[in-house]
Amino acid sequence: MFQRNVLASGVVPQISLIMGPCAGGAVYSPAMTDFIFMVKDSSYMFVTGPDVVKTVTNEIVTQEELGGAVTHTTKSGVADVAFENDIEALLAARDFIDFLPASNREGAPERPSSDPWDRIEASLDTLVPASANQPYDMHELIRKTVDEGDFFEVQPTHAANIIIGFGRIEGRTVGFVANQPMVLAGCLDINSSKKAARFVRFCDAFEIPIVTFVDVPGFLPGTAQELNGIIKHGAKLLFAYAEATVPKITVITRKAYGGAYDVMASKHLRGDLNYAWPTAEIAVMGAKGAVEIIFRGRTPEEIAEQTAQYEARFANPFVAASKGFIDEVIQPHSTRRRIALGLRKLRGKQLENPWKKHDNIPL
Repeated sequence: MFQRNVLASGVVPQISLIMGPCAGGAVYSPAMTDFIFMVKDSSYMFVTGPDVVKTVTNEIVTQEELGGAVTHTTKSGVADVAFENDIEALLAARDFIDFLPASNREGAPERPSSDPWDRIEASLDTLVPASANQPYDMHELIRKTVDEGDFFEVQPTHAANIIIGFGRIEGRTVGFVANQPMVLAGCLDINSSKKAARFVRFCDAFEIPIVTFVDVPGFLPGTAQELNGIIKHGAKLLFAYAEATVPKITVITRKAYGGAYDVMASKHLRGDLNYAWPTAEIAVMGAKGAVEIIFRGRTPEEIAEQTAQYEARFANPFVAASKGFIDEVIQPHSTRRRIALGLRKLRGKQLENPWKKHDNIPL
């Protein structure tokens, strides 16, 4: 069974529904499939059960705490979505599979849509707050961009600082990756990098275009992140985007700083169309941090003056646009129209990576 899972990976989409106990070696079959749906309070997954754990390590833990749906969809990230009951899980699976192609040689199913491709969404002009420190909900941008507001989010409760999921534009499936400013200010960390990297690779395997919404102040700082290998894990997302040959459209809404800007489907990673809103800031780092390093030892008044100068020069997308890193600065209200036009242009995109048996992604 495991061997068949591996050979089918990237050939046909694989979805596992865990509707009851799944323990021991059996857990590795769903683990190798693309998506896992679980049911709260009735399904669980673990390699060794609570009794063995108690015998070996003296830890006392319940089945639910050890491998329940909530545990795996929030803490471990093993499963993608937890549903209230079996019926919800089965109905969601039917809805979900409607986004996916039957195999890697077929296109995703098209659904007729009455939602105009050039719909103007005026409310997006006020989505980004005036203060750079204030968050906003990136779900709003995604739902106002996709057909009929229909967005199927994957892993909504795990590493919520990044959003992944499927929507449609002009009836065709599109994969969305977006930083979420409401959680950890939208920083990239170990869990969000792994979550998004696997999603990007899935989309690439099945020729699903990827739209990326960027508002990222950087990678999450701290000893816990560094000691647990943020360099290697962050490289997974970088690798996934660089490797992907599907159409890639990027929209920078606000912050795009340093290495995190590079990682989020930048022009440097073969992004096809890279747009920015007028509120976008593309720089190595934020004005305050940069000025305190460059002008170390200056008086607070001088620091404030230099910060204002730095912001005037770099806190806008036009410097990056003048260097060709941004194709165009667009108005937020026309985001859907620009993405729809971009996807039309890229429909016949042909791009091949050099021949190889397989790559060696930094696992």
